[in-house]
Amino acid sequence: MTENTSATKSPKAPAAKFGGKGINIGIVVAALLTIMGLALWVMQLSGGMVQTGMRNLDSWGLYITMFMFLVGLSAGGLIISSAPRVFGVEGFGGISKIAVWTSICCTVLAIGFVVVDLGQPLRLWELFAYSNLGSPLMWDIIVLGTYLILSIVYLWATLRFEGGKGSATSLRVISAIALVCAILVHSVTAWIFGLQQGREMWHTALLGPWFVSSAPVCGVALVLVVVIALRKAGYLELDQSFVVKMAKLLGVFVCVDLYFFACDLLTEGFPGGHGVEVVSMLTTGPLAPFFWIEVVGCALTAIVCFTPKLRTNPLIVAAGLLAIVGIFCKRVQLLVGGFQLPNLDYAGPVSPYTVTGWESGMTAAYQGMVYFPTPLEFGVTLGVIGLGALLLLVGLKYLPLKPTEKSR
Repeated sequence: MTENTSATKSPKAPAAKFGGKGINIGIVVAALLTIMGLALWVMQLSGGMVQTGMRNLDSWGLYITMFMFLVGLSAGGLIISSAPRVFGVEGFGGISKIAVWTSICCTVLAIGFVVVDLGQPLRLWELFAYSNLGSPLMWDIIVLGTYLILSIVYLWATLRFEGGKGSATSLRVISAIALVCAILVHSVTAWIFGLQQGREMWHTALLGPWFVSSAPVCGVALVLVVVIALRKAGYLELDQSFVVKMAKLLGVFVCVDLYFFACDLLTEGFPGGHGVEVVSMLTTGPLAPFFWIEVVGCALTAIVCFTPKLRTNPLIVAAGLLAIVGIFCKRVQLLVGGFQLPNLDYAGPVSPYTVTGWESGMTAAYQGMVYFPTPLEFGVTLGVIGLGALLLLVGLKYLPLKPTEKSR
């Protein structure tokens, strides 16, 4: 056996070790963060969106970046949960329910970030009363709502099947529908950006496949980190071979995603191409830190995942975190980069470095970015993340998510 045999067996920590004082403290902290985020959101509603760093020329910011990122996390978690059952192959040691629960939590957060991005959430009903079915935004709302319902139904069906109340055939059908919806939700999210002809960086047919390829990267990475942490805490017992299998899968997904990125950069930056300015902005311009964090981080992730001697749990967790950070940096590049290149001429003395109105110096401190979040945005974002942590911890404590013999 060529795998790293130093840790082929999972540590059999007592299950009672999990769910006591530690998780209760985590739930309390997450609840406090959620309450803080709600208070800041109320402040944002009362004072208006002018308190954020967003303006007319850069109307989407941190909230929509997090929305894109969390849609990927949610879709990736459901894909690795449903795909083995759909294709009739061996899964990952019964972690399906944990993967689906993380997917549900991420989907709730994605919807939450859309809500906090609205200046007038009480008018949300108008979106449905006067909906435009020709708009990708409406497609995304429909698909995302359907996806959340399907994820919950899939988890419910899995629990019923393990309790002896459902058939394997019906669960496989639900798995297939959920898998298709997981792919579709990320494609539609990409089309919100890719179908905008006025934004040079976004208008590419590759954006849909690129979004789909990045979803399993962050989804598998998140599930890996969560599963290893839960095994360490004594929540579940999982053979190391399943962790290694997921790590290899993560490495493959990372390489595919980097390949799509390289194809896009080559097409834009090839001599005579119209996207040289985009490539320059990413590689040496204001967005260069995000670009190189993504490329180097994902490359290191692939090295760890494909090198048997490096596939120890601490390094796998580090690789997973690097992949998650890398995909987040990709989302920052996409959203901010789309606004960084103006699609109209600036009036009078206004320059790309002053359009956010942060005359006190934040734009100057960050190399002339057209957008940088305000402390209020960071606070609201932290509150929404706290809600996700609260949902995850409460689910782990009270829902029957541990693997059973029937789920292995």
